[in-house]
Amino acid sequence: MSKTSDISVVGKPLAPIVGLVEKASWLVQMIARPSFVQLVLRVGLAVPFWRSGILKWDGFLQLSDTAVELFTDEFMLHLPGGPYPYPAPAVMAFLSGSGEVVFSTLLVLGLATRFAATGLLAMTAIVELTVPDGWPVHITWAAMALGVMAWGPGRLSLDYLVRRLLGMDASFRSPRPAMPTEDQA
Repeated sequence: MSKTSDISVVGKPLAPIVGLVEKASWLVQMIARPSFVQLVLRVGLAVPFWRSGILKWDGFLQLSDTAVELFTDEFMLHLPGGPYPYPAPAVMAFLSGSGEVVFSTLLVLGLATRFAATGLLAMTAIVELTVPDGWPVHITWAAMALGVMAWGPGRLSLDYLVRRLLGMDASFRSPRPAMPTEDQA
């Protein structure tokens, strides 16, 4: 039985409207193909981190003075009883700049995608502790990272290509993690 034969249940006066809705739904599904959506999620998450990370460098592995100054004087961790200054500001600036550039690059390429998204989710949590008023943007980043972590990179990725070349299941549909038994806990 086709979808259009189900229109008789709704009634013939609504048949043109139902048909139009079905065509519009099909068009939306054609535009929002899962692999395309996964690519857009990856790029959308990567861009703000790339832009922030690239500003922290004056050259290859050469931190800018501004980046260290921000972690020394401006950025504070907003924890209970705080805010507190960042420990080892030069190290934090280096790790932040490195993570933002490396994880963003991996996301755009679709290489080690779930791990890169996990790294950016952790960075998002740290950014939220630094700039708590930015939560509307941070929750969007977290949602994108979680989406990439849950559904993987999609077919438009190096992860997919590598898995195919190695003869592995390229669908990225991994089984749910097993709940630990009492013996394992």
